[in-house]
Amino acid sequence: MSTDYLKKILTARVYDVAVETPLESAPSLSARMNNRISFKREDMQCVFSFKIRGAYNKIAHLTPEQLQRGVICASAGNHAQGLAYSAARKQCHAVIVMPTTTPQVKIDAVRAHGGKFVEVVLHGDSYSDAYEHALQLEKERKLTFVHPFDDPDVIAGQGTVGMEILRQSNDVDAIFVPVGGGGLIAGIAAYVKAVRPEIKVIGVESTDADAMARSLEAGERVALNDVGLFCDGTAVKLIGQETFRLAKMYVDEVILVDTDAVCAAIKDVFQDTRSILESSGALAVAGAKAYIERAAAAGTPVTNQHLVCVTSGANMNFDRLRFVAERAEVGEAREAVFAVTIPEERGSFRRFCELVGARNVTEFNYRISDEKAAHIFVGIQVHDKLESGKIAQNFEDHGFRTLDLTHDELAKLHIRHLVGGKSSLAENELLYRFEFPERPGALMRFLNSMAPNWNISLFHYRNHGADYGRTLVGLQVPQTEMKAFHEFLASLGYRYWDESANPVYKLFLG
Repeated sequence: MSTDYLKKILTARVYDVAVETPLESAPSLSARMNNRISFKREDMQCVFSFKIRGAYNKIAHLTPEQLQRGVICASAGNHAQGLAYSAARKQCHAVIVMPTTTPQVKIDAVRAHGGKFVEVVLHGDSYSDAYEHALQLEKERKLTFVHPFDDPDVIAGQGTVGMEILRQSNDVDAIFVPVGGGGLIAGIAAYVKAVRPEIKVIGVESTDADAMARSLEAGERVALNDVGLFCDGTAVKLIGQETFRLAKMYVDEVILVDTDAVCAAIKDVFQDTRSILESSGALAVAGAKAYIERAAAAGTPVTNQHLVCVTSGANMNFDRLRFVAERAEVGEAREAVFAVTIPEERGSFRRFCELVGARNVTEFNYRISDEKAAHIFVGIQVHDKLESGKIAQNFEDHGFRTLDLTHDELAKLHIRHLVGGKSSLAENELLYRFEFPERPGALMRFLNSMAPNWNISLFHYRNHGADYGRTLVGLQVPQTEMKAFHEFLASLGYRYWDESANPVYKLFLG
């Protein structure tokens, strides 16, 4: 099958609309990581992502009869824009089914790319709802379905990225590829392993959307119950059947990275290129950094290698940048966050400040707690990931009980904005974090879905300008009603985390 895909990729008809994107060096990041790192700039395509390649290649291989009837897809993102642009170029009618939760900016972009050839249909609250409706419309209107990833022509179109990389450089050691449904990595890996099998092809997924990693480990496709929404372009619950088959044969490994690492990678790319990637578009860069750091920690450092990162897209919601900037500091180990307990006695606050010394303080919240102790929430600028542990130990050595909260989601998302809020009235309080699709009116819909039987004792919501909303909710639930409460959680349909036992909650709010 390698030969089949090699031929399909070499003859793919993508260059009517796609351009050969540059393989651009990243001098600052390379110097920091002691390797030669390059970005394959797929964010520079006409629709600001690689998706134009596969979508157009699929349409270009349709018969005149199929083009006459039209095409359809389900997508809320880059595939929708790629198909809309491709359909307009081929003067083919395209139906794009998008969830009703899709931000207006993305709907407008699809219409702008497709013009009179595109019909946008809004249906359902999720991609799954939109996908099922698209399949129904496909049958009713006898349209051709253009899958975002699990189609040989789409895979071959994406594989031209790998062909270009090897044409642009003859000394590549590894290629890092973001993974959603697997179309991009399947195409790149099929080509690279046929031509240069010694080059590593490494997939990168976010820790909360790791369908490919789990599937490769299990030896069969694994469907996720839910996926994180930050890297929305790769938030896929089930990878493709054909993409999985190719990944099993050709992909060397899959690396997982968290939200903070992705935010740091967005900043890294900006510093070297002055371009802003979307979160999924920066996955490969985060993965390459994790690969280097993992090797160093294992005592087998990777140095002076040429590592290529596919920067796959730049369709970033501008308002999301405030969240990215905040989390990039932690992701790049530029900020450490601590909860410190100090004795409530004369001079203890000054002694603590003297320990912080000349370090740059990024955040400082102090609140008297009781007659014996007070709690401080402090952010401190650091130089590397090991420094937070040393700072915490220094505080402990001087008699200040310390929690390192650098990797605590509750602390980073909510507590830092809520410090100083204990209440003797919060009896039987449970603390939960929720994540829900963000759109106009979403917060009120979330509030209306909360059962009226239980008193809300704490509520924190902060709009990050992203496609998701995050809330922290304190609910006073009597022990006799816990069964009903768990039934309520199951019926809510939102991702949630029980934070009732989190020590930072106990310190500052409990």
